[in-house]
Amino acid sequence: MADEAVAERAAEPAQQKPNDARSLEAPGRGPEHGDEKAKGAESPDGPEAGDDEAAERAKERERAADRIKDLTRDPLAEEDGEDGPTDLAAAARARRAGRKLLTSGRDFTSFDRSRIGHAHIGDINVSLDARRSGVAMRGGPVPEEELRRLRRAHVEPAGYVRLRRALESRRLLVLGGAPGTGRTSTALALLDEVTRDGAGDGGRVRRVDPHQGEGVRGLVGKVNGSEGDGEGRGTGYLLELALDRPGTLPPDEMDLDQLASTLAEGDAYAVVVVSVGSAANPLLAGRYGMVCPPAPSQELVTVRLRERLEEARDHEALERAARIAEDPEVIEAVGLDDLRPAEAELLASLLAEHLLGSLTREELLSGCRSIAAVQAHEWFAGVDRALAAAPSSGDGRTPVRSATAALFHPVAFRIALAVLGGGSHSAVSAAAHLLTWELSVQSDPDSTPSRPLFCDDPESDRALSRARSDNGAIDVAGAEVTGQLIFYRGSALPAAVLAEIWDRHFPVRAPVVRWLRLLADDPRPQVSVRAAVAAGELSVRDFEYGFGELVRPLAEASSPRRRVFAATALDQVAGHASHRKAVRKVVDDWSRYGTASLRWTAAMTLGHGRAADSVDAALDALARIAVRDQGRQLAVASLNVVRLLTLPECATVLRRLGQWAEDRREEYQDLALVTIVRLATTGVDEVLDDEPGTPLGDRGDWPLLLALAVTRPELTGTLADLLWTALNTARSRDVAFDALEALLRSASGGERGERGEGRGGGGRTRPGLAALLPALTSDEHDRQQLEWLLRRMMRDQDRPLTTEQASALWRLAVPARQRRSDEEESHG
Repeated sequence: MADEAVAERAAEPAQQKPNDARSLEAPGRGPEHGDEKAKGAESPDGPEAGDDEAAERAKERERAADRIKDLTRDPLAEEDGEDGPTDLAAAARARRAGRKLLTSGRDFTSFDRSRIGHAHIGDINVSLDARRSGVAMRGGPVPEEELRRLRRAHVEPAGYVRLRRALESRRLLVLGGAPGTGRTSTALALLDEVTRDGAGDGGRVRRVDPHQGEGVRGLVGKVNGSEGDGEGRGTGYLLELALDRPGTLPPDEMDLDQLASTLAEGDAYAVVVVSVGSAANPLLAGRYGMVCPPAPSQELVTVRLRERLEEARDHEALERAARIAEDPEVIEAVGLDDLRPAEAELLASLLAEHLLGSLTREELLSGCRSIAAVQAHEWFAGVDRALAAAPSSGDGRTPVRSATAALFHPVAFRIALAVLGGGSHSAVSAAAHLLTWELSVQSDPDSTPSRPLFCDDPESDRALSRARSDNGAIDVAGAEVTGQLIFYRGSALPAAVLAEIWDRHFPVRAPVVRWLRLLADDPRPQVSVRAAVAAGELSVRDFEYGFGELVRPLAEASSPRRRVFAATALDQVAGHASHRKAVRKVVDDWSRYGTASLRWTAAMTLGHGRAADSVDAALDALARIAVRDQGRQLAVASLNVVRLLTLPECATVLRRLGQWAEDRREEYQDLALVTIVRLATTGVDEVLDDEPGTPLGDRGDWPLLLALAVTRPELTGTLADLLWTALNTARSRDVAFDALEALLRSASGGERGERGEGRGGGGRTRPGLAALLPALTSDEHDRQQLEWLLRRMMRDQDRPLTTEQASALWRLAVPARQRRSDEEESHG
């Protein structure tokens, strides 16, 4: 600092200069500036009356200061009656993640969904129905022609040799896998290999109909020849069991042992195919069980392409097809991390037809987008078709508990993953169980849904939902910790799942709406905000229904958390050009004529920057909301003015702040003061929509005021003038100096305080202060205030600032040349 002689300067900040052009207050107006009476002149009624008036003025000033302090608190924390801030940064990150997950431009495609069971694009007609299993197939021999084609086209998955050796040694293999992963093709390939020398009169490889012969026990009798259908030694049997049907019990280990012994006696082999899941876990964990890994996607596509192009006698097209398959636009259109056999066949057909001129590029991309839509259709089509009426207990009185929960849990998990994908596995699982209950009650309202407590299987959930897990950061109480995250294996699946349930299964909407409302109350932003983004995407598909059932009811709720949900959903709808005009009309009406709750929701929507025709229009609406009803919504309006400062039109927002500060109406002045203080106390990560990699995004842990001073240097003078105004206005002085102290501590490595102190700890924000402080302390009066504040920070009993830290901050504010000039004047 200048020197130790000034250590005992005024214990309070210097009063503002009454005629300073940067001062907000106009002389002679209001109790804070007043006329001669306000300056302490005696009252005509005598000194006692003057004392009373002075005391009243002091109380008025104190009330005004308290009001400004209250308005600068977090408006989202009022639900719990707490002064501490809510986790806006976690909410912003969850919103970005949700938008990235679902905003993929694939919600309306040209794919003919009326024939979604078979992909029919151009002249291509390929079956993709993964639900076609042994349950739907008739028993009988597999034709040799089919086996020959299988040998030519089958791509061996990793560990195929181990599967074959296990089958050869044990005669029986229980093969587990998710539908559509090629498990049946692998089973047939295994049986074809081990029975190649067999001489069965009825065919070397036979499918077994599980509806005839009681599954595994029936297969024992078939191998023994008790049914006399001409099967000889060396035959291979394929049996597909559906264990996910209500009332179906898996075979026990003794049944499998008996079958293996019978197979060995008859020199035969059998592969029992089951879907991974809790019902199949005992089978796969036993001596005969093994999991079938999926075949590699790239190799699948290459093999299918070679087949197609060889048929067309174009031997030079394979490399061109490979290049097209690696085109980023094609990869994005497919939207799947790995392809299942039927999907690889469709993609290969699309690429081949495009190379041969039968498909345009747009038709190729449309066909690629259809792959994820087909998968979503297979997951949900006819899920509850097998749900039978609850069995009678016999006496007509004892209720029998329904099995709907076990049936709906895989479905609920896929929907929860579409909404909350990228979040923690525990959050997705908990949400899936909530939705399982809602679906079960909707389907069977007369029964109480039941679900075993120890039958969840994360590996089965991932396999049945084409999901993957990975370690990543999870927001917990404002801090980031490492946890297990879960994602779909493909960016196209979340939007495809939501489109499928919303467009093709209308009865599902009611339980899904109830479920989303439950998620809206979740205190974790990774749940409530992601659910809001999904609600917005669903509303795009049917705005009348989504607005009436989700947005409007929650926008009028008493809970701020529910209103934030509605605002986030509305902004997500506004992200679609087709619905932007409607959203803007709704928000404008709410800001003008709505109830207090609707105006609050409108303010939160406006802060995202897409709910008004321009930034000026958004600022007009926010000001309208802020000044109404004695400033009842001023706090939430100021928060959303700050959020608009992250947009490219930042200069427009700052100019409007200056106009409000100079307005003769006190309510507009308050809006400016509260917004300025909030700008200094808000972190970039709390309001930014951009991903890291942008100038602001790379400074997520900075106070927004300092980040703007560095990234927008042309605005530094305006930012300094606005902060100066708050520092030199009586009713905002205290909170403004607290905010300035937090900014100073952010560059001195101080610990985080209750209003963002310590952001950018370790001195990262020092360049921001180096840009701002010289403009803020341009004259002696300003430097005296800074010196007073630094000395106050040095005397702080809890977090005292060291002399070195204070001196370093002083040098940032006062350039060396100015310090020398001040010292010369001091000695003069």
